[in-house]
Amino acid sequence: MNAHPKPLPPLTSDAEAEDFVETADLSEYDLSGFTPMRFEIEPKAASLNMRLPAALLDAVKAKAKTSGIPYTRYVRMLLETDVARPK
Repeated sequence: MNAHPKPLPPLTSDAEAEDFVETADLSEYDLSGFTPMRFEIEPKAASLNMRLPAALLDAVKAKAKTSGIPYTRYVRMLLETDVARPK
């Protein structure tokens, strides 16, 4: 890996970004500022209605905000993580 990675060029459209990713050697660039992103593919066919104490909901919303995601997605992510954990 390069000791002095290049900064990413400004990309102003999806087409520019796609072309850049297809043609560039990404190992030459500084990607340290990137954060992981989770894409939601599976359709949501069921819903859940839940009553919570206001303080708990406020805390969940605050945690979701610091994670940069909507609070409903944050709750779903917590549930998915817990269910996937081995017993």
